[in-house]
Amino acid sequence: MPQDRERGEEVTNQGGNRDTPPVLSAGLPVCVDLDGTLVRSDTLVDSVLAIARQRPQDLWRIPGWIAQGKAAFKRQVTSAVELDVEHLPYNLPLLEWLRQQAAEGRELYLATAADRALADRVAAYLGIFRGVLASDGATNLAGGNKLAAFRDSFGSHFCYIGNARPDAEVLAACESPMVANPDSALVSAMRRAGTVPVAVFDDRTPRFKSWLKAIRLHQWAKNTLIFVPLLLAHAWNADNFASTFAGAVTAFLSFGLCASATYIINDLLDIEADRKHPRKRRRPFAAGDLSAISGAAMVVLMLTAGLALAIALPFIVDAAPGPYSLAQPYRFLGWLILYTVTTLTYSLYLKRKLLWDVFVLSGLYTIRILAGSGATGVPVSAWLAGFSVFFFLSLAFVKRFSELEGLQASGKVVPNGRGYFVTDLEQLRALGTGAAYAAVVVMTLYINNPESKLLYNHPIRLWLVVPVLLLWLSQVWMLASRGEMHDDPVVFAITDKRSLLLGVLMAAVIWWAL
Repeated sequence: MPQDRERGEEVTNQGGNRDTPPVLSAGLPVCVDLDGTLVRSDTLVDSVLAIARQRPQDLWRIPGWIAQGKAAFKRQVTSAVELDVEHLPYNLPLLEWLRQQAAEGRELYLATAADRALADRVAAYLGIFRGVLASDGATNLAGGNKLAAFRDSFGSHFCYIGNARPDAEVLAACESPMVANPDSALVSAMRRAGTVPVAVFDDRTPRFKSWLKAIRLHQWAKNTLIFVPLLLAHAWNADNFASTFAGAVTAFLSFGLCASATYIINDLLDIEADRKHPRKRRRPFAAGDLSAISGAAMVVLMLTAGLALAIALPFIVDAAPGPYSLAQPYRFLGWLILYTVTTLTYSLYLKRKLLWDVFVLSGLYTIRILAGSGATGVPVSAWLAGFSVFFFLSLAFVKRFSELEGLQASGKVVPNGRGYFVTDLEQLRALGTGAAYAAVVVMTLYINNPESKLLYNHPIRLWLVVPVLLLWLSQVWMLASRGEMHDDPVVFAITDKRSLLLGVLMAAVIWWAL
């Protein structure tokens, strides 16, 4: 059965009272639309995204399918992939009401412009519909075609539930019209036609909140690594600080925009997999809070803005107070492009390759530090690079380990789609903890290196960083082993009070050693 989602859900009748079911005349058949109504997403777009993920070689055929007409296009797309109808984001208040009506003996019909093959599968899964009216490869059952089909089957005696502008004509012609998550175009059209719905089945999250969640603003915390080369420069110059800081801030914003665009791309490609995940199914695109088309538009907008900032970065540095300018003006742009291309390759391919995914994830953290160096002109030491490689590799292993731990806890032993089995847990634990303690070893070697004595007035105090770092890394792996770790260690680090306290303590020790 469709799984519950944490959101505000309500049914509003004509009088405005919530949670009051509409009263229909006896014997009135109810016809309900699928896309955007019974299901909060567009199954055609979902299917195209499934093709992009499962059969990318078929994408080039899509223009030819479109040329055959809408109905034929839907038939071709539906035949190419098979959506998981069990985990579609159903409108729960509407579905509950439909089940009640079916239990009382009312005739329900699934009436959709989606292809018949998909509509039949949805109807068979839900088991509440008397019949199905859908596109058949020749006729696209939308707007006037849908109304004609209703009149052929029911005359003028039918109720309809829709959500979009093409449904306005049908809603105006039916008895007891209802809507579910209506878009603004439909609301305006109904207002002009004088059509008043007897019930509104709302099941959606505010768009602004959904967009904040989609761009994963909390993940921008990773981009603070861009400031690391500047913070560890040990040779701050008051004349140059404004310029280098302006470069770092610009880089932070540019990186955040491009990273958020890649998160959206990843979510669009992973819609079906996310819908089966207990937490990821609440992501805006998987849950149907945002349309995939709007997501694609946002990707273009954010990538354009991010690249524009990267191109403008050397000019911003030059415009800041001080005589400083970058010796390699577009070095940051190069790192940004490498990050974006690598992330997209990861989303499309590498995330399903054993161990490659982990090394790529850890590498993406290190690229942020190198990008910060490119944006400020401050070089990255070999010590920082070595520490970063092992430290972030350990966190990447934590991420995979936690996902497998969750898979095992659910009683599953099959692969999780990323090349790993639950039997790999112990090996991942060994690799991850080994990388963690290798990072600590690099830190100790750095503290004992003669170079540190030239950079710190009290280098001996840096030894206090070692137990703090050991404590945090050990805590992370202990929690992961108990199944208590968030499957994203970055989210854990910025939300866990103990982690934040240890981070402040470590920063204080480093400052004390200067």
